[in-house]
Amino acid sequence: MSDTAAPEVLTEVEDGVLIVTINRPEAKNAMTKAASEAIAAAMDRLDAEDELRVGILTGAGGTFCSGMDLKGFLRGESPSVPGRGFGGVVQAPPAKPLIAAVEGYALAGGLELMIACDLVVAHKDAKFGIPEAKRGLVAAAGGVMMLPDQIPERVAMELALTGDFIGTERAYQIGLINQVTEGSALEGAKALAARIAANGPLAVKVSKAVMKQSRGWAMEDRYAKQGELIGPVFISHDAREGAAAFAEKRKPNWTGK
Repeated sequence: MSDTAAPEVLTEVEDGVLIVTINRPEAKNAMTKAASEAIAAAMDRLDAEDELRVGILTGAGGTFCSGMDLKGFLRGESPSVPGRGFGGVVQAPPAKPLIAAVEGYALAGGLELMIACDLVVAHKDAKFGIPEAKRGLVAAAGGVMMLPDQIPERVAMELALTGDFIGTERAYQIGLINQVTEGSALEGAKALAARIAANGPLAVKVSKAVMKQSRGWAMEDRYAKQGELIGPVFISHDAREGAAAFAEKRKPNWTGK
């Protein structure tokens, strides 16, 4: 099944996975206000619909996203959504897992979109970078703040200060991406999404929440705060179903409750 969330963004649902495609191939999927708003709406849909387990963000025409649409910028347009940030996602990602499927370039705001996702599958020829300094700008949509959380600080510093690109081999070595594909990055992302979607949806959602939120917790508070989040998981219907399915040697029938 497929539908059009907006002219510049397409959505499709496959086996509980919401695929969100930036659809401006003629502009290397440069981000506009309309595309940002459509992505934000898709992220709301991902979290709101129980049958959706995982999201995939990708780009049409062989490019992930080349950053901000400069023509829109010159018109005074901001490719952001209040409270959600650039691309409708960088400041407020969905509660459910989001995978970036990267072909071609993930540059500037495109890289910031990518690192706002939880997992990244990239084609072997993809390129990554935050070249804003080369234009007298700063990677302000999360790049200079989020990269040091995801890769070694000195490597992040080099990327920010030089503006140079790196390829998939280097990106994989430093932990910026999860998988490199010879073929379609989207197909690789779908396979990864299927592995996630096979698990208990409540457990997956809470696992992500703990991993994201615990970085800001004081050491002495960590287990108490984790307990607040994971307590409902251990008394859920899905927890009992998972144990029963294991004992009965069958696939679990998850309800997300």
